[in-house]
Amino acid sequence: MLRAFYSSATGMHAQERLIDNAANNLANVNTSGFKRSQVEFADLMYNVERAPGASSLQGQIAPIGLQIGNGTRVVGTANDHSQGVSVQTGNPYDVTIEGDGFFKVLMPNGEARFTRDGNFHVNNQGQLVTSAGFLLDPQITVPQDAADFSVSATGEVSFQLNGQLNTLGTLLLSRFVNEQGLQNMGGNLYSATQASGPEIQGQPLTAGFGSLAQGAYEGSNVEVVSELVSLITAQRAYEINSRAIRAGDEMLSNTGQLIR
Repeated sequence: MLRAFYSSATGMHAQERLIDNAANNLANVNTSGFKRSQVEFADLMYNVERAPGASSLQGQIAPIGLQIGNGTRVVGTANDHSQGVSVQTGNPYDVTIEGDGFFKVLMPNGEARFTRDGNFHVNNQGQLVTSAGFLLDPQITVPQDAADFSVSATGEVSFQLNGQLNTLGTLLLSRFVNEQGLQNMGGNLYSATQASGPEIQGQPLTAGFGSLAQGAYEGSNVEVVSELVSLITAQRAYEINSRAIRAGDEMLSNTGQLIR
């Protein structure tokens, strides 16, 4: 009977994690380039009193066994890298990725980070940077007197100067064999890990990479209705687990009264 206490406690703990995750998704519903995450669960080990297929007293093979579980646990959180909504801004420096790929940015210490947030700006040196001021890799420097700044679907960056078309460079994209293995670093940034595999860099619209669109950035892929349903489900599951603990306590109380 006491086993129900521990099993229900694991269920309550798991639902707490689910609510925390849903709350984080909802908090970032307007965060550019944000990818929602979902919690994955697994059941715990079972107490096997009789295994399926064991011989019965009459020498027959039992078609079912007697196995009592010990609750659940959180295996991990997986990011949903599906396409977010495209937010049209008209800002020529904003770029959205339509399809697979990440922008590569460089941290002040030289480490590489990756992002889907294409809300770019130009710093005081004319360099194309993220909202936090991190440089893109490869770097793009826009001349002060440049006009008609343009980014093509294949990532070619150009501008007009004295009536002539000039090329600044090419925006490259990065992708990974296992995007789920990327580590969230905050600030709309990811870092590569052994689980994600090494970075594969290439030009947009080649080798499985997506295309680029100027004048817009990718918004969050959080669906508010789905997250609210997840919150309600987690709350109800938490309540039911707490009722299971209460039922077990009442059964123990009734058993204790039998000896009086």
